[in-house]
Amino acid sequence: MNAEQTIAVAKSASAARERGWHSQIADDKAMLRAARDLTKDIAEHRAAIYWTDMVLSALVGYGSLAGAILAENTAVAIAFAVVSVLSLYRALLFIHEISHFRNGALPGFRTAWNALVGVPMLTPSFMYEQVHTLHHKRTQYGTVEDPEYLPLALMNAWSLPLFVIIAILAPVALLFRFAVLVPLGAIIPPIRRLTWQRASALAINPEFRRRAPEGDLRPRVLMQEAAGAIWAWALIGSVFAFGWKPLLVALGVASVVALLNQLRTLVAHLWENEGEAMTVTAQFLDSVNVPPPGRIAEIWAPVGLRYHALHHLMPSMPYHSLPEAHRRLARELGEASTYHGANHAGMGVLVARIARSTMGRK
Repeated sequence: MNAEQTIAVAKSASAARERGWHSQIADDKAMLRAARDLTKDIAEHRAAIYWTDMVLSALVGYGSLAGAILAENTAVAIAFAVVSVLSLYRALLFIHEISHFRNGALPGFRTAWNALVGVPMLTPSFMYEQVHTLHHKRTQYGTVEDPEYLPLALMNAWSLPLFVIIAILAPVALLFRFAVLVPLGAIIPPIRRLTWQRASALAINPEFRRRAPEGDLRPRVLMQEAAGAIWAWALIGSVFAFGWKPLLVALGVASVVALLNQLRTLVAHLWENEGEAMTVTAQFLDSVNVPPPGRIAEIWAPVGLRYHALHHLMPSMPYHSLPEAHRRLARELGEASTYHGANHAGMGVLVARIARSTMGRK
């Protein structure tokens, strides 16, 4: 595809936006080819970066959480809590990377992450494994079979605040899931099936029903659920040993982490598809990059998620390579290209766009 054809694709994409995402956008083969050819040398997962980043984020998160619990001064406690939220949020988002790991990638990392982050935060990796990859399937993205897609831009105005606020309840819901539903499910099969289908995936699509785990995920589910149930009861039991404050502060921090993640999710896509299967380029343009020069996106979309559209072009690219991949593609393809169409200025602009789209809908 030459430069004129690339510009034509970009213009067709712009026109399709005005008509709605159900109108198919032709694949920009030049962009897809560039994404493949220009990034081959940076596709390796670098263990030192993953381990250092994840472990330090977790340790800082838990250390500052302890500070928030023990601090007697309110301002100091709040400062510790803010650091804890941002650090644990970053540590938690490695679940996204884990869901894309191929066999043999970073041995031991998944187990260590679950021990340090997944189980303590009652969000073990099985809740995203074999779920998130459905969101990347060519024929399922943006359809009713996509666990991570809702046409939010086409829904009622009240759906946006509800979508965000409901996330605050996630930690309490997870505590109930592991402390109550998992033990009950072990002796009552219908509860077990219902819990697995409806409460075992980090999904936003209420129509999604999770299928039985496949392959080597099955034994991991049993171990992670057992560990989660034990930890949930330990948290509840801690009230009798240490009082309510530690648990309430921890739940408060976890609720803000969930809220921040939901805000990020709200602007991860444009949410303008009406349920039809989309081309790879259409999926890319319905997704969002928030590249530099702005720096704040690195806080609310860490671990490479500020390059979410680019991630949809190259799902297996390690997070630490996405900034360089973006620079190469932006330089090669230019501002007139389809690639530039997925770049956005920031969270505020994106929220305003979705909010405007919902105004007047009943």
